[in-house]
Parts: sequence; C-alpha cells; structure tokens
Amino acid sequence: MTPPARNDLIWTGTYTADGGGRADGIGALAARRDGSLEWLGTAVKADSPSFLAVHPALPVVYAAAEHRGAVRAFRRTGDFGLEPLGDPQPAGQAACHVGVDPLGRFLTSACWGDGQVLLYGLDDDGGMTGCFPAAPSVDPHASLNPDEPRQSRAHASLMLADGRVMTTDLGHDTLRVWNYVPGTGLVADHEVALPFGSGPRHVVQHHSGNVFVVSEYSVEVFVVRPEAGTFELIFRGPATSGGWAPGDSAAEICLGQGGRFAYVGVRGSNIISALKVGSGGTELMPVQDTPTGGNWPRHHLVRGTWLHVAHERSDNVATLALDDVTGIPTGIINDVQVRSPTALVPALAPPG
Repeated sequence: MTPPARNDLIWTGTYTADGGGRADGIGALAARRDGSLEWLGTAVKADSPSFLAVHPALPVVYAAAEHRGAVRAFRRTGDFGLEPLGDPQPAGQAACHVGVDPLGRFLTSACWGDGQVLLYGLDDDGGMTGCFPAAPSVDPHASLNPDEPRQSRAHASLMLADGRVMTTDLGHDTLRVWNYVPGTGLVADHEVALPFGSGPRHVVQHHSGNVFVVSEYSVEVFVVRPEAGTFELIFRGPATSGGWAPGDSAAEICLGQGGRFAYVGVRGSNIISALKVGSGGTELMPVQDTPTGGNWPRHHLVRGTWLHVAHERSDNVATLALDDVTGIPTGIINDVQVRSPTALVPALAPPG
C-alpha cells in the first residue's frame, strides 16, 4: 500500500466507549483518485474526538473531546499517525465542534451541553495558549415560553469570509456573529433569530457571501444574507423533497463543486437531500432524496464528484457518485468499515 499524499488523507472523528461508540480514537482514510476510500487505521487513541479541524498551514489536528469536556491538539507523525501536542484544554459540557481561524490565530469550540462558545489562542507551533469564554446567549424567544427557560446549546462555528465568526445555537434558535479581538476573544457583533423550535445546527458560506443553515429539529434550510454587514434572514424552506418522518433530525450541510448544489444529511430516514442553489445564492430548492447506504448519517463531505457519508450507527463510510449536471447522487461506489464515525475532515482544508 502506497502511503497517501497529505491532501489525499481524510481524518475521521469518532465516538469511543465513553460516548457509547466502538472506535479507539481519530481514524485515517486514504482517498483514491477513483473516489474510493481505504481504511488506514487509528491515527491516535483519544476519547470521543467527535469533531475535528485542521490548522491551515501546520500539520496539526484539533479535536473536540465531547464527553471529557475538553479540546485537544495533535501533531502529525509518520504517514498517517498523530501524537498529542500539549495538554488537553478544558471546555464546556459536551464540546461538540471545533473550528480554526484561516490565518491560524485561534481555535473555537462550541459546547452543546451548556451553550458555551470558547476561543483558544494558537502559538506558532499550533499549540493552544489560552482560553477566552464568549458572552452567554440570551434566548430571543423567551417570551414564548416564560415558565420553561430553554437551555442554550451552541453547536457549530463558521469562519466567515470577512474575518468574523458565526456560531449556531440549537437551544435558542439563533445565529450569533462575533468579531475576534486579540487578547479578549470573541466580541458580539449581532445575532439573527431563526423561527422558534427550528434548532440551527450547521452552516456553510456560499461564494455569494450568503450563509446556508440546516436546522436539526425542523429539518429545514435557511439563507441569511449580509446587508451592510448585518445578516438577515431571506429564505426558509424544506431541507428534503419528500418531507421528513417522526424521529428524523438533520445533521450536516455542505456545498458541491462550484456552489451550484448543497447537500443535507438526515438521520432517521437516512437520506442525503440534494438541493439546487438558485437566484444567486438566495434560494435552496430540494431536487431529490437519496438513501445514504447506512444508519445515522452524522456527517458528510464532498470531494470532487464524490460524496462521502459517515454513518455513526452502522460503522461505515459510504461513497456516492454525484452527477456533474444534475447534482444528484447516482449510486454507491464504495463502502468502507469505520467504527462509529462522526466527522470527515481532509488533512488539508479544502480551498474556500
């Protein structure tokens, strides 16, 4: 077996025994030119590294140790190995997402359990140097249910093209936009309130500057547009063409090549929905729902004309071919066993 080039390597986030999973730590997959994936092995043992991010210039990987209330850094060694870089840094409850500044200045962590958004400074080696908590969320919908306050549940962060940071809050149905201030951390700029009970989970920015949002609870997609620097909600629609069933929850949204299509994964029904991006990035129109080839599609990644889907509960990553014209998945071309996969992240961040 020929060792993969660095940009042909995909790291896998996983759940280990402490999170009810069957993995041993961060895994490594080789991505081949024909779209297939090959399991290389466990890169490093770690407790439930459920989401990962890579440094933009250094061979460093960051992991949310979800069930340990911590974030960790690892340095690449050998063909696909990783080794700890510094000590684990404390985070909030159920730290479920990490994101890295494109300039390598800082790392963010979103914590589902208690709603904390945290920023860690990064040194010249990619190590974490200090932790700065951001201001807590205030529920904009509190008046709708005053007798039962809702728990803030930060879930993801997105590094915006203009240098700001956007985070989602599942519990308070908000998108929060921040400015980075060295030595201080994240300072609130503004927020966008989405419909009550929608549960915004993950986000991606289109080349138009608009941000696409998928909501976990209502299984919808939203588009927010920056007007004079302030994002506003301009579109709301279904995330799937065939509706959704009780017990479904949306997971990930990502863009296809050229930003002409977006793809949403739905757990429960176990489908990938292909959505056409319309009107210059202001609309998302479901085209077709396709079975993912496994159970509980937690995360997915588009690489060229292939869509890789991590199935948390069936221990596999399935690869679907994408039609270059219609954007629709045309069939499963590869399936590889990976224990309790929760995230797929290229060893080098893809171009924006």
